[in-house]
This record gives sequence, structure tokens and C-alpha cells, in this order.
Amino acid sequence: MTHSPQFPPLLTGEVVARHTDPFDKAVSRAIAGVDSGTIFYSEATDTLCAALVLAPETPLEDAIQAVYVAQVGLAESLGALAPPEVPVHFVWPDRIKVNGAVCGQVRFAADVSDPKAEPNWLVIGIEVPFTHAGSDPGENPNRTCLHEEGCVDITPMSLLESWSKHTLLWLTYFMDSGFQRVHDEWRPRCDSLGETIEEPKPGVFVGLDEKGRMLLRQGVMTEVVSLTEFAEHR
Repeated sequence: MTHSPQFPPLLTGEVVARHTDPFDKAVSRAIAGVDSGTIFYSEATDTLCAALVLAPETPLEDAIQAVYVAQVGLAESLGALAPPEVPVHFVWPDRIKVNGAVCGQVRFAADVSDPKAEPNWLVIGIEVPFTHAGSDPGENPNRTCLHEEGCVDITPMSLLESWSKHTLLWLTYFMDSGFQRVHDEWRPRCDSLGETIEEPKPGVFVGLDEKGRMLLRQGVMTEVVSLTEFAEHR
């Protein structure tokens, strides 16, 4: 029997019906005016699917930095629950790696696309597989799941609880002191920093600027790529 997750103060949870995507539900409820701080989640036992609704009071370019907050929250949650030898890293802009293989992603959506516009809502979702659905373990060496990495004692609901607490803590840091502290925590976990990458665009991933935008060096030129370009718009 799945226990109902406990959420920290300022955050509330709402379970979605079976076969309903928590991210889509969060977006539809955000459009309708649900309270900021509501987390929609699935009770599936083979994956963690959850989405947090925020109501930023800043332009999208600043608000979108909360995506890094959610990533740091997830990394710290896995760090607290998983065996100590299991490393967690990020692939910009949206993938999570565990032990060097992709193990989940973040999604984000807003009601505006102009980086200078102030969104009424921002939804940040996470998806983390616990088991491989319909495929044999090791079939794709570039992808993994938590159980394959030795995290058999973690459940989706325990990870959800931990993610909500760590994410709220880092949201507080972010709102109190800006992006720098989040950046300092995120940067060492980015496994493609300083590397030549092909996605989302070819170049050398130099780092992030003060707005959380990717700095991508292409020859003698450095291009700035914003997370806002990867937000889903509803």
C-alpha cells in the first residue's frame, strides 16, 4: 500500500488519477489559478512523476532559474537517500544522470515565452524511473533506472517527500539571495561543463552566466542560450 507523502510547510500535494500526467494536470490547474506551491504527483511505483506550480513575481528570464533549484533539490534528495557511491549529475538543459547514464529529466512550462515578460505561473516537473519499462536492464547503456543503480530501498513517494523538502529549502535560498548560491551548487554537478557538446547546439559549454543562461563558445564567438528557449508554452 502506497503511503501519502508528507510535504513541508508552504507546499501541498495533490495526487492525480491513474494514467494522468502530473505535469499536464499541473499546467491545466495553473491556468485555472491553483495556489502556488501545489505539487501534483502520480502514485505509480515504477517512476516518480511530479510537478510543482509556482507563481513568480519576476520576468521569465529570472523565474526560469528555479529549474536549477529543482535539479539541485533532486540531486540532494538522491544524495540523502541513495547509497553514497551513486553520483548524480546534470546534462543541460533538462536531463538527470545517475552513475553516468541518463535517469530522468525535468520539464518546465510557463504561460509566456518572452524572457522579459512576467509569467502568471511556472510549472516544473520531474520524472525519475525506478525500473525499466518494457525493456531489459542494460539494453541501452546510456539510460538507467534507480533500481539498476542499487537504489532498491528508495520508493517514489520517499523521493518525492525528500525532493519537496530540499527544493523548498533551495527556493528559499534562491528568493533570499539570488541565483549565485544555486549556481555554485549546480555547477560541480554538470558533467558537460568545459566539454565540446552537440546538443542543444554544437560548441564548447563554457558555463552559465548570472541569469543561468548557457555560455556556448563557437570558435572566437560565445553564444548565450537561455533555458526559456526550452520551456513548454501553454
